[in-house]
Amino acid sequence: MNITVIFFLGLIIALIGVIPPGLLNMTAAKISLKDGYSRGIVFSIGVCVIVFLQTYIATMFARYLSNHQDVVEILQRVAFVIFVLITIYFLLLAKNTTKPEIDTEAKSKYSRFFQGMFLSAINVFPIPYQAYMTITIASFGWFAFDKISIITYVTGAVMGTFVMLYVYIFFFDKIKDKKFTSQKSMNYTIGTITGIVATVTLINILMEL
Repeated sequence: MNITVIFFLGLIIALIGVIPPGLLNMTAAKISLKDGYSRGIVFSIGVCVIVFLQTYIATMFARYLSNHQDVVEILQRVAFVIFVLITIYFLLLAKNTTKPEIDTEAKSKYSRFFQGMFLSAINVFPIPYQAYMTITIASFGWFAFDKISIITYVTGAVMGTFVMLYVYIFFFDKIKDKKFTSQKSMNYTIGTITGIVATVTLINILMEL
């Protein structure tokens, strides 16, 4: 598989994972509004350092699983059920809730960098998400678990994460009062994304029957 394609697969998959307003992108946006764009970018770089490690760990885990196809088949079915339940919850059951206030009191650029690393480290969602997605694209023949492909994919994932954080940093001030950032819209966005992932998972399961 062409490394350019692998790079953009990593970029797009990571981009999709960071689209819903969450802890990392909303914190980056609030830091940029309060302390300036440069502090928001430094925070984002800290986030991306951890994302690199998390994505690399995820692909290593996925490579191990790819050699145990029976385990992969079980995990695919479990993941499908989980994504369907998450989709139902966010599209039908989730109610509007008050957004928690995010502490953005750190002062120096170094503190912003380490704040980004810390918040990214406690956000472990990218590991199972990336492990599952790499197994999925590998099953379609779009990804191979060789060293060059893994590094290319991880680099793309880091770039995708940074691009979406960058978008939040520079455009949040213009959209913060729009419907996009409302809790209801956030729920619909997350529900739609998990619904798409569930659909892809179902197609993959059916193809292997």
